[in-house]
Amino acid sequence: MTEPLKTLGIAGSPRRGGNTETLLDRFLAGAESAGAAAEKVVAARLKVAGCVACDGCWEDGRCVVQDDWEDVYGKLIAADVIVLAAPLYFWSLPAQLKALIDRGQCQWARKFVVKKPLPPTPAGHARRRGVFIGVGGEAEPDFRGAIRTVEGFLGVHEADYWHELLYGDLDARGEVEEHPTALQDAFDLGRRAVEEPWE
Repeated sequence: MTEPLKTLGIAGSPRRGGNTETLLDRFLAGAESAGAAAEKVVAARLKVAGCVACDGCWEDGRCVVQDDWEDVYGKLIAADVIVLAAPLYFWSLPAQLKALIDRGQCQWARKFVVKKPLPPTPAGHARRRGVFIGVGGEAEPDFRGAIRTVEGFLGVHEADYWHELLYGDLDARGEVEEHPTALQDAFDLGRRAVEEPWE
């Protein structure tokens, strides 16, 4: 019996229930509507220290710092779809999410130093599908820095940067609910991320 696809959402904003988390929730609901198992991790709730550049992971690809990263790492490598959702902070990502991303250095070491490939997901995918949901307060936000960081994080976890949803002119809590298409866009993309065939 084939395992159901797993979708992991990482809420990167320090503000709970804000615009990006609302969009993430809609994405995950769309994934569940297509039969996937969906889980959300909230970066601001985790105890995740920044990378301390000790190179301990160069031995076996595992981080030597003991905190909530280890649990998140297990979820990442089991997920078929990984979606990060965050607002722009100075054209990049909030510190809580960036700390989690930086701890992905151990996976970089596993891939490029130890040269130990990740196993396929339980559903059988060697490559994962990655999505970024971003919101900025400016009318035309510059997401390039955030996108590059997300691409790098996804890449070392064997996830392709598959799609993005980026919105400007959204700042105050709840403004996304007044957007004419954003909530439906997120739901539809979550469904597509599960239903569209893997290449």
